[in-house]
Amino acid sequence: MKLTVAMTVVLTTVLSGLIHGYDCKIVQFIFGDSLSDNGNNNRLTKSFAQAALPWYGIDYGSGMPNGRFTNGRTVSDIIGDKIGLPRPPAFLDPSLSEDVILANGVNFASGGGGILNETGGLFIQRFSMYKQIELFRGVQTLIRGSIGDKEADKFFQEAKYVVALGSNDFINNYLMPVYADSWTYNDDTFIGYLMETLGEQLTVLHGMGVRELMVFGLGPMGCIPLQRVLSTSGGCQEKTNTLALSFNKATAKLMDDLSAKLPNASYKFGDAYDVVNNIITNPSKYGFDNADSPCCSFGRIRPALTCIPASRLCKDRSKYLFWDEYHPSDHANEMIADELIRKLGFKTVNQTNGDSPSPTSAPAPSDD
Repeated sequence: MKLTVAMTVVLTTVLSGLIHGYDCKIVQFIFGDSLSDNGNNNRLTKSFAQAALPWYGIDYGSGMPNGRFTNGRTVSDIIGDKIGLPRPPAFLDPSLSEDVILANGVNFASGGGGILNETGGLFIQRFSMYKQIELFRGVQTLIRGSIGDKEADKFFQEAKYVVALGSNDFINNYLMPVYADSWTYNDDTFIGYLMETLGEQLTVLHGMGVRELMVFGLGPMGCIPLQRVLSTSGGCQEKTNTLALSFNKATAKLMDDLSAKLPNASYKFGDAYDVVNNIITNPSKYGFDNADSPCCSFGRIRPALTCIPASRLCKDRSKYLFWDEYHPSDHANEMIADELIRKLGFKTVNQTNGDSPSPTSAPAPSDD
């Protein structure tokens, strides 16, 4: 009799965990821009920042556009895969439900979004960081209603969090004279404005249970193809790179300060500036043939900005650092992810990672 009762208690406990899913996996929640977007903007019908046309996604799953602004995986995809985290669906994915959230987390990233609300305004629709936090609050309410406050607290405090924003605050705000911030601030005061805003946002997230969080730094954004083609020499825009380095330095300090100030917070800064800069400086050493122009481009017309069906593809996508005028290729994203894992010493989280789609590696036909 006692054995039967004991077995019933154990079975009930196990089934409860399986039904609710909150103690089955550690999941991740992603806040970011087009470098992490996996489909949100494709469902923002008025957005001018979408990865909805071929050849985006050509090396991912079915090869059809899936909302990622690259040919394959994002850095967040790759880091999650390598440390055993499930890939979170986009917040606007129609299949999103309590069970899906509990099993996979959520990706709130939005192309054109920034730390500041005004960033990316020319794209009409995008989720700023404040909007992404608002959406996360709604997800928390949903999960609390499903599994209760105690288990929800446990679920959200054990989850991993990524914040990957900042480049648009420069490229699609401060460095464009159509935005008021470009004449309201100078370099130092603008970065101070960003840090004050980001600090407030991360403090809000801590109050919502966020404990383990990584903020991605910026790469040498003055060397993206769009910046190069806008220069007179075709070289990197050093002013833009200097802004990226200053942002990284300030963000690293902010993470240290918040980790020291906020109870039980482990806020880390992920810096991959050097690895990207090294590829740009000596591409052949790292297996690349091209580190200054996009693999997907509209012939000699530059900048075409986005990849479109009429674009020409390079002969071997794994040999190009950049996929389009803005974004790295899948191969580049993997090198960035490996560098962040190495620097931050990430350990495997879950024992299994489900059936995540993997990129293909076949080169595309080309007219080049």
